[in-house]
Amino acid sequence: MKKTVLVTGVAGFIGFHLARRLLKEGHHVIGIDVVNDYYDPRLKESRLHVLTHPRFKLYRDALENKMAITRVFEKNQPQVVVNLAAQAGVRYSLENPDAYIQSNIVGFLNILEACRFYPVEQLIYASSSSVYGSNQAMPFSEQHPVDHPLSLYAASKKANELMAHTYSHLFGLKTTGLRFFSVYGPWGRPDMALYKFTEAILKGEPIDVYNYGEMERDFTYIDDIIESIVRLMDIAPMADEEFDYEHPLPDRSDVPFRVYNIGNQQPVSLMDFIRTIEERVGKKAILSLLPLQAGDVPASFADSSSLYESIDFQPQTSIRDGVNAFIDWYIAYHQVLKEGIE
Repeated sequence: MKKTVLVTGVAGFIGFHLARRLLKEGHHVIGIDVVNDYYDPRLKESRLHVLTHPRFKLYRDALENKMAITRVFEKNQPQVVVNLAAQAGVRYSLENPDAYIQSNIVGFLNILEACRFYPVEQLIYASSSSVYGSNQAMPFSEQHPVDHPLSLYAASKKANELMAHTYSHLFGLKTTGLRFFSVYGPWGRPDMALYKFTEAILKGEPIDVYNYGEMERDFTYIDDIIESIVRLMDIAPMADEEFDYEHPLPDRSDVPFRVYNIGNQQPVSLMDFIRTIEERVGKKAILSLLPLQAGDVPASFADSSSLYESIDFQPQTSIRDGVNAFIDWYIAYHQVLKEGIE
């Protein structure tokens, strides 16, 4: 069944890929994106150019503009909302905390209110693996407590989960939160490790390697993220009939609310990640070894078993295949001569 799907952050990395997949499958896509300059707007505009389609409608608005968001809902009556717009970045939250409150808290409230007054089948929204904070019990499970965030970004994402649960309880809004783990792939963000490392290595410039390289990340390929979201669109959460009020689990409730990890379940050491890039481009990285940054965590490792139980799918793209696909895109996008790269 073809639907009208509202995707916020549609010019962003994940939003772009989701919109492209939905258009390919015949859905109508309503996109919202303010196209700010957190990173190079030219990349965002390039993504939007690719999305040009008769079934795609774009609104250049910020989530914190309540009147604008309300008008979009009133005019288009979306059936499903996928909220991917947010102020991203752990380190940037130390520099500009106000941006996180406006976009991630005020903006998300406006989405919740719009879903309340213009009822939708389901609200799917981006959370983050950052919510696990100082938790060191690996792999991270949705049933672990997430009470010790290490950055305002992480705190804002936990707040989103709490806000969603409240609207599920008060108004019966069906909400699904997605804790993404280190998403990467073609059209990725320039502020993320794979993009920065690839660019620096190709230019012969040093790369910053935090915690002296003693880090692990559960890198998750973009196509696996999108496959998970599309499948979840077809299974709106239900109240847990076996919910234990004396021993409640944090990822589900007696209202239509769920939270899922989406991770590859195969953490990769940062140094192995760098070596994979080096092998693909045929150049060695110049390493600038630095201590762990404030707000960062040394390791992430997802338990995605709940996701598999719900949609019979779990991320599976290997780091080598994913890195190679990104670098192929990077070279084409930047029109880098391939001599010495193949």
